[in-house]
Amino acid sequence: MTSRALALLSLPALIAAAPSTSPELAKVQAHLSAVQSMTAAFTQTDRNGKMLTGTLSLKRPGKIRFQYEKGVPILVVADGNSLWFLDYSVKQKQRWPIGGSPLGVLLDPSKDIGRFAKVVPTADPSILSVEANDPKHPEYGRITMIFEKNGSAPAGLMLIGWVALDAQNNRTTIRLSGQKFNVPISDGTFRFNDPAPAGPRK
Repeated sequence: MTSRALALLSLPALIAAAPSTSPELAKVQAHLSAVQSMTAAFTQTDRNGKMLTGTLSLKRPGKIRFQYEKGVPILVVADGNSLWFLDYSVKQKQRWPIGGSPLGVLLDPSKDIGRFAKVVPTADPSILSVEANDPKHPEYGRITMIFEKNGSAPAGLMLIGWVALDAQNNRTTIRLSGQKFNVPISDGTFRFNDPAPAGPRK
């Protein structure tokens, strides 16, 4: 897998410890629980400054799709059961179970965010930064989710992006724009063609 893909998927698994949830984390939990679906445009920037754009579709529980711009032969999609990284240029795919998948933070709002995340102070009072990682498993990497306080968004928060850092210190930044919440999204959005030669249609 490319370093870009590793960094994109470098969200942490849950840790066992359960510190008390702060009011800010409670707001984040409320936001995640209130968002049943979301669409947005995204811009992805890797550690070398290379930028890719595309469209994000999310439907809870367990479904997400990163549809990259035309000409990029990569697809990241969770179909409700598994999270897949598909590279059509080399006809390869990789799979993670959603229950322990890197994107589990966003895919399962029933997870108690207070068990694996903390608020990171910011200089801007309108921005809420939440860092999540598992100190027992540094190989899972670290993610910092960025929310903007916005009264028109679910629970008063707007997810505007995140920064992921993998175990090899490969950093990937995702910025979101044009967010639309709780809009109808067909389950067909999360189907894909198998990149393997003569592979069946998923």
